[in-house]
Amino acid sequence: MTPAHVVAVSRDDAHRFSKVPVEAITLVEGHGIEGDVHAGAMMKHRYGPHRGRTLPNLRQVHLLQSELFDEAREHGFELGPGDLGENVLTAGIDLLTLPEGTLVDLGGPVVRLTGLRNPCVQISRFRKGLMRVVLEKRDGTTVRKVGVMSVVERGGVVRPGAPLAVTLPDAPHVPLVPL
Repeated sequence: MTPAHVVAVSRDDAHRFSKVPVEAITLVEGHGIEGDVHAGAMMKHRYGPHRGRTLPNLRQVHLLQSELFDEAREHGFELGPGDLGENVLTAGIDLLTLPEGTLVDLGGPVVRLTGLRNPCVQISRFRKGLMRVVLEKRDGTTVRKVGVMSVVERGGVVRPGAPLAVTLPDAPHVPLVPL
């Protein structure tokens, strides 16, 4: 079994659905990804009920598990790094089951998980029918599979191949909720 690691990193300086894969990203503590449109201490929403409100940015870095791409492929969707707007594509770690406050070491830089990414209509616009793969009803519960959001706790450079390490917060653990 391959150890948990970073598969790819992406960023974009404009508000587009997908992000551009790059060789490395620089995380800035309390700010996000250098050169990414979503960086900043305060939230930057284009849509939804939060638009125009000044709130702390709990969505500085979006992490997504590459295993979702395998599942999407089984349903006829071919996805690549950055396609779903993620900054960090991971392998070997089930991000969706980690509790709020979990620290994820990305090979030096560290992010703290703040919530689940809530899939939006842009996913259907990107690939018709993909929403059925990333949003699932299981035992009466909605399962959101498009990754987790986080804030930068320790800055530095993240590159593909970097090892991942997880530090759980003190109990009791609180499940991640959509942001």
